[in-house]
Amino acid sequence: MTEQDLSLSPVETPTVAREGDIVMLVGEDGKRVLVQLQRGGQWHTHRGLVRHDDILDRPLGRMVATQLGQVYLVLEPSTHDLIRYIKRSTQIIFPKDAAYIVQRLNLYPGRRVVEAGTGSGGLTLAMARAVMPTGRVYSYEERAAMSNLARRNLERLGLLDYVELRVQDVAEGFAEREVDACFLDLREPWLHLAAARAALKDGGFFGSLVPTTNQVSELLKAMEAHGFLDLEVQELLLRAYKPIADRLRPADRMVAHTGYLVFGRKVSLEQGQYWRIVDAKRFKPRPADEADADADAEAAEE
Repeated sequence: MTEQDLSLSPVETPTVAREGDIVMLVGEDGKRVLVQLQRGGQWHTHRGLVRHDDILDRPLGRMVATQLGQVYLVLEPSTHDLIRYIKRSTQIIFPKDAAYIVQRLNLYPGRRVVEAGTGSGGLTLAMARAVMPTGRVYSYEERAAMSNLARRNLERLGLLDYVELRVQDVAEGFAEREVDACFLDLREPWLHLAAARAALKDGGFFGSLVPTTNQVSELLKAMEAHGFLDLEVQELLLRAYKPIADRLRPADRMVAHTGYLVFGRKVSLEQGQYWRIVDAKRFKPRPADEADADADAEAAEE
């Protein structure tokens, strides 16, 4: 084989839409919708209808037109798109937070994570995509209707095989042990830290999302009491821009506060050991010569 042959790129088979796939249709006004393809199916809108057969067995990343001449892009949906446009009956964790949570919990294929507060399954699907195919998400939800909605969403996306959904009050504790990470999306997460600690392996990753600062304070105090250290509190703000080259400017709306993210690690201290957070800048004594120099300068000005 010659050096020239080695430089040739292999011919890639284009990704084509198959029956059962979920595709995203994007209109010229930026509106997006997820559609699950079926032979003979149709997606109806006030701008006409899109025939599924016009999409099936053809490459993605192209345009399709309704019978009225309105065009849509046919694209593969991202995890961001799936979270935003899944069927839901309650507020979900926004994609900007979900992506960061997945990273902070150190989720990757093969990891095991417990989640409390399944809701519609937005964060669950992001976690499942991160740990698949050999990992597992254990998701707890006390409301059967919500758990069933999450099940339908995950099944529709082909992710149910990587998730175990449990209809159970977290106050009863978690069945899992030695998991890599735990995330609580609950109104009072500080009440369930003992259960989280019991489920986590030593050094395991813990996270929670709460909407108000008083909840953050309550959670921080409880985390310290339950042996969670290396604590961090963060808030993510996302600012979009209008993608028009000749007049680039911020969008009129901004996804600002969605919640406070609190992270920590399960740590076991031996008898006699303790940990305290030191604020190096607070109450730091000033050198005597520096204080005397300031006093002399003030006296001279008078």
